Amino acid sequence: MASKRTTRASTRATKSSKDDITPSDDHHDDDDDDNNRSEAVEVKKPVRGKRTAPTSDGSEKKAKAEPPSRPLYSHWLMKSEPESRIENGIDVKFGIEDLKALPGQTGCWDGVRNYQARNFMKDMREGHQAFFYHSNCKEPGIAGVMEVVKEAYVDHTQFDKKDVHFDGSSKPENPKWSMVDVQYRRTLRRFIPLAELKKHHLQHSAKGGALKNMALFTRARLSVQPLTSEEFDFVLDLENKESI
Repeated sequence: MASKRTTRASTRATKSSKDDITPSDDHHDDDDDDNNRSEAVEVKKPVRGKRTAPTSDGSEKKAKAEPPSRPLYSHWLMKSEPESRIENGIDVKFGIEDLKALPGQTGCWDGVRNYQARNFMKDMREGHQAFFYHSNCKEPGIAGVMEVVKEAYVDHTQFDKKDVHFDGSSKPENPKWSMVDVQYRRTLRRFIPLAELKKHHLQHSAKGGALKNMALFTRARLSVQPLTSEEFDFVLDLENKESI
């Protein structure tokens, strides 16, 4: 979340409300806490039979040495706290109305202190769209849409000793943390609460559907999450439908 200064928009959420599944992981190193995963782990049995002989040009060895490429995303979900919460004397509140009120309706998304969330921001490109998600509040959920207008650059708050997101282990010559600039696009016709999204997720997990693997439920702690185009379009269409 951010302070009331008009130059920054932080995404940290350290406490969970009774509706929000888990707090974001911004002030912790990446972990693989996938307690919310609905998929069962598949145990692969060894394949019996002859092994394939390696090719003479060594292409098999090369293929094993190269890890699979990361999926490319162009849609995102970014969490921030819309309700006042004082941390080290600073109000970290920053909701969609706060973004809308900034000059040019644009702010920097600072304060992310999780490596995976930071890496997702580094994958963002100008023009990518993101849902503004209200987190750590009475009714968490998706409030609106914003757009990435400046790609990842150094987050200055990591060096500011007066800032709640100061990181003494990060050095100017080798900064750890990045941020992007986002611009308000619009508020949804209706707020899409987490409880409603969870119902769709459970239905899709059982029968198949767009939200089956949505990161909001499989990696709930991350404050910056990728969305597939299918996930983004499905959620966006919900604003035109009645809540289930």
